[in-house]
Amino acid sequence: VCIAGIVLIRQRPGSAKGVVFLTIEDEFSVCNAVVWPQVLEAYRSIVMGSRLMLIRGRIQKAEEIIHVVANRVEDRTGWLAYLTEEWTRLKNPADEVSRHPRNVRIIPKSRDFH
Repeated sequence: VCIAGIVLIRQRPGSAKGVVFLTIEDEFSVCNAVVWPQVLEAYRSIVMGSRLMLIRGRIQKAEEIIHVVANRVEDRTGWLAYLTEEWTRLKNPADEVSRHPRNVRIIPKSRDFH
């Protein structure tokens, strides 16, 4: 499958042996993704820094819990620029698009582990 969305949460529990769990959201719903250590190693900067990402992988279902197990991750933060009518005037659209013209934040910051 291929999914894309705003990154809401990044989790890397100490007990998970290097696995990162992502929660992303699009206009329809939220989705949970699992990034195994070998995929994280290949896409670390994207997994850790992207505001909007595209994830390719396979669906994993255990009882009623569904995840996408990532095997490829792409940074699509630049797509956020299309949320504003002024996107063509911005030097770095991804840095500015999360602000409303009245200086109100429209995209929440992701909740990440430290």
